[in-house]
This record gives sequence, C-alpha cells and structure tokens, in this order.
Amino acid sequence: MKKVLLTATVQSHICQFHRPLINMLHEHGYEVHVAARNNLEEKNGLKLDFVDKVYNVPFARSPKSLDNLKAYRKLKKIIDGEQYEVIHCNTPMGGIITRLASRKSRRSGTKVYYTAHGFHFYKGAPKKNWLCFYPIEKEMSRLTDIVITITKEDYQLAKKNFYSNVEHIYGVGVDEDKYLSITEKENEKFKLDNEYNGKFVILCTGELNANKNQKTVINAMKIIVNEYPSVLLLLAGNGPNEKELRKQIEKLELTDYIELIGYRTDLEKFTNACDMVVSASFREGMPLNIMEAMICGKPVVASYNRGHRELVLEDETGYLVPADDASSFAKYIIKLIKNEKLRSQFGIAAKKRIVRYQMKYVKKKLEKIYNL
Repeated sequence: MKKVLLTATVQSHICQFHRPLINMLHEHGYEVHVAARNNLEEKNGLKLDFVDKVYNVPFARSPKSLDNLKAYRKLKKIIDGEQYEVIHCNTPMGGIITRLASRKSRRSGTKVYYTAHGFHFYKGAPKKNWLCFYPIEKEMSRLTDIVITITKEDYQLAKKNFYSNVEHIYGVGVDEDKYLSITEKENEKFKLDNEYNGKFVILCTGELNANKNQKTVINAMKIIVNEYPSVLLLLAGNGPNEKELRKQIEKLELTDYIELIGYRTDLEKFTNACDMVVSASFREGMPLNIMEAMICGKPVVASYNRGHRELVLEDETGYLVPADDASSFAKYIIKLIKNEKLRSQFGIAAKKRIVRYQMKYVKKKLEKIYNL
C-alpha cells in the first residue's frame, strides 16, 4: 500500500483545509497518515476521522518552544519507521520540523512537498519578517521537492528565489457541494429559527486573535447601529481574545447587535443566511472564509492585505479598506446596506470570479502535482 504523511502544527488545520487532498489520495489508492498536535477538543466537535492513521505530535507555533524538539524526535521516529512515498507538510513550524526530520527518508527516495498557506514575508510586511522568515524558508526549500503556493505573490517570489520546484494552486479548494447544497427553503427556516428575519446580518469568521482583528469590526458596528439599528454582526470562531472582545462589546453597549457564535462546523448555514461578509485581518494567505462568501454570492468588505486583494475586486465584488480603519469599514458596510441592487451585482460577480477556486479544479491541479 502506497502511503502519504500529512503534517501541520495542529490537527484542526488538516481537518479544515486538506479534506480535498485526502479524498483525492484515497481515490488513487493511497493510505493517508497525519502527524500534528491534537487540538480538536478546542474546535467544537471537529473530527479527523477521514484518514487512516493519526499521530499526536507536540508541535508548537512558537519557534522558541522546547516542544518542537520533542516533536522533531517523535516525528523522525515515525518517518524512519514507515515508508512514505510522499511527505506533505504545512504551516511554518510544522513545515520546518517535518523537512528536517525527513532528510534521511528523502535521500532514500521519499518526495517532500510543502504548502505555503501565506508566507510571513510579503509586500508591505514588517522588515523583521523578511530578515527572519525569508532566509529560513529559502534555505528550507533545499530540503523540499515541491513548494506549493496558494497566492500569486508567493508563487512569483518563490519561483524566482527558492531552490526547489514551485507550483501554484488556487487556494485549498472551496467546497461547492457543501455551500451550494442549501435550498432556499432550508435557508429561510434557518433564518427564522435564529431570529435573523428583519435584520441585516453580517458574518465575520476567524480565530479570535490579534491578527484577525475583530476589534476593528466591532468599532465599526458602533457607527453602523446609530444609522441602522436592525443590523446584527455574527463573530464565528474561538481564540485567546474572546474575553477582551466581549469586554469591548459591553463597553460600547453593543450586546444587542453582536453575537459570538463560537467555533462552528456548519458555517455553510451562516454564510448562506447572512447578507454580507467582513474581515479586518492584518495578514492572510488565501482566506477560505472569503471564498465561501463569494461562492454563496455575498458581497465582501475586507481589509487590504495580500489574500484579500487577490480575491476581492474593488467596486466589483466588494471593497478593500485599511485593516485598522473602523470608519472606512462602517462607510462601505453602510453603503451596501443602503443599496440592495449593488449587493446583488457584487454577489453575481463574486460567484463568477470564484469558479477557479472550487474544489474540483484544485483537485485536478493536485493530481498533476502528485503525478497521478
């Protein structure tokens, strides 16, 4: 039996982003193993039950953590004890440790792939990111057969400067079957059950952390509700900033206008039910939440960053504004609340633009990369 090992810092990353790849490998007769830290209890029922073997490896996101040394030792033992045809790593620390642990296996013929879900160095990134992360990723490419990028900017940079082969795919694949399977009747019932009827619903999805920057969207809501009190913001996700965000909401007297709905495994229902999607993150690779919004025909107001500007066409599918500019977020959200026709036009354009990012097309590119 041919075997592939997928690694990432945490198991939820594999669950959220790599089911299309795993399904494709199974279809071609591969056994698929996963090595990552088990964080699924934090993710509200997310399950890694679609692979053949799971190893709990204590990767840590921080390069300073001694857990990464433990992870290296455990992972090397796993790799040396198996005969993998391909080892496919993801996430910065997961990618570094995996490639170091795979050196012996690679000399014996194992192919090593690394998917970059958004380099920390990019146009406009802090100088320290370039000084720290760029030389490491460039050097690690010597230990890689193929670097797979999901943004054009990353592809062009890696293609020009890295030592490995470099491929580009359109994200990790938005699940068209999942997001387009909800009927109008089901959608109306969901809105009725959740008391969304009569409200303008805005969805903001992402881990509750500093990078995702939900605080700017909350500040924008303070401006918006003064003009449109029937608006409702849904914050989907969990994370370290939850208490801080709840305090901010209470301080601004927005508890009637903002709901924290936690980590959800049924986001397709909320994405179909909402009127608009927003994101104020400082950094993105290729944001799946924006792709899911676009496939559902929702207009987007998002911060100006690498991932958003590759997806969102200004004045065609949505608007891009500075990440920390609550006034601009409020301005363009209000503009779309006022103009139903414009929302519809943006939604139609978004559905056309997102076609190439659908799972079925990403799968074809992955088959080509894996030479299947």
